[in-house]
Amino acid sequence: MNTDNINNDRLSITPDMTVLDVVSRYRETEKVFKKFDKRLGICICCEALFEPLENVSKRYNIDIEELIHDLNQILNNKKE
Repeated sequence: MNTDNINNDRLSITPDMTVLDVVSRYRETEKVFKKFDKRLGICICCEALFEPLENVSKRYNIDIEELIHDLNQILNNKKE
């Protein structure tokens, strides 16, 4: 997997972070996970809380770049 597009511009959330890392540090990111929950029909925070985002993307066939982008977009919007 090419992570060049993921790890640029000082992004705060990375594929090696667990779901718990993300939601505990940035509570507002829960809405991103809920968006994917609706799409997948499962609760990511319930089923994969201790999994790295990269593993979650593989397990549930989620585009890792989309997931990381959406999570970081929440943070970027918060900073503005």
